[in-house]
Amino acid sequence: MLSQKSIRDSFILQLVSASATLIVIFSVILYNYIKISIFEDITQELTKQAQIIASARTSSVEHMGINIFNPSLSSINNPSEIQVTIAIRVNQGNTISFEHSERNKQKFLSIYYPLEKRPHHFVSITKNISNTDILLDKIFTNVLIINLTAIFLILFYALFLSRMLVLPIRSLTNKLASMNENFLQIIDTQKLPDEFQPLGASINKLVERIQIFVNSQKELFIGAAHELKTPLAVMKTKNEVALIKLRDTEKYIETLKSNNQTINDMNKMIGNILEIGRQEGAQFEKPIEIDLVKFLREQINNYTILAKMEEKEIVARIAPKYYKVITQPTLLVHILQNFVQNAIKFTPKHGKITIQAHLNDEGLFIYIMDEGTGIDESKDLFAPFKRYGNQTGAGLGLFLAKNAADALGAKITLKNREDAQGTIATLFLPSRKHSL
Repeated sequence: MLSQKSIRDSFILQLVSASATLIVIFSVILYNYIKISIFEDITQELTKQAQIIASARTSSVEHMGINIFNPSLSSINNPSEIQVTIAIRVNQGNTISFEHSERNKQKFLSIYYPLEKRPHHFVSITKNISNTDILLDKIFTNVLIINLTAIFLILFYALFLSRMLVLPIRSLTNKLASMNENFLQIIDTQKLPDEFQPLGASINKLVERIQIFVNSQKELFIGAAHELKTPLAVMKTKNEVALIKLRDTEKYIETLKSNNQTINDMNKMIGNILEIGRQEGAQFEKPIEIDLVKFLREQINNYTILAKMEEKEIVARIAPKYYKVITQPTLLVHILQNFVQNAIKFTPKHGKITIQAHLNDEGLFIYIMDEGTGIDESKDLFAPFKRYGNQTGAGLGLFLAKNAADALGAKITLKNREDAQGTIATLFLPSRKHSL
């Protein structure tokens, strides 16, 4: 039974229906052409015979009967096949006419050809066309058999062709079904038909993103275990040392304060890890249309307050007046907030953080520039739990920003400034993902 949801079944049905319709139309036209051609030959022959008889002498016409027909005037010599008579037809006028008749299960075709010198008198030639009718019936039967055979062959071909067309889909399905988080393999798109190569390329991009996600999650779990295990070991060692012998109260208080500080640091780290979970939930946020320039200016106003509290200044240079996009605002906030907070953190007091944005054919570029000491561009700055310089933190900010950018289809980079000391963080939103 054909399924309405199946592309293959729909393809088979449409191909067979269209082909069968064309075959039937062509066969009807062909059969009628053959039929018309046969009867046209017969009528031409009868007309020619009638002209010969009508042009004969009047005395010959007056004695006309079946045997008056000169055999040399006709290609048919069998009297049972053709009859020639004189007919009187008052209401016909002076025109040639043809009539079909049937007697004793035999079919006949008659011509009535007017005589010029005898008003209302016509030469009537009647021909037995039973054999012609039988021939046409055989032609019709053969055409019908050929049609049924052709439709059956088309159905078989449609089944074969549809199976061949869905083969790449089945191949892709089998490859995807055999994959898991421990075995992710890139599909060789060169072996796919041209029509399926874009699909294969999209699947490969998805596989690459899954590989990055799985590897980053593994690295995150290993890093989290290491980051939590180390302070716990330090706390345990401090407690064991404090319990070896009696000490002054101040020593115990100092140990407890140190342990409390370590616990606070661990809580911050756990908070950052929970933030990863919240960010992954934000990736399922429904994209909405926003004016990104207006959104960016609103965020800059919030960051300006934070900068003033640190005795620093934010300078905004936003080139486009508006830029409509369909995106996920929560993920954008993750990226911008991380970049600006890092810029505020590393910029010295009374320094400036510059936020620029400009638009071109490729998309929208947002730059956050600080006046800090710069970065080591040879290191993986987006790996989890990586800290650089003497600043505190869990080392998850850039890792979160990279995950958010990947989810948006955006690109982020970090490099040292060329015009001055400091770092420039870039967020690039491709135009193919957004609309002006």
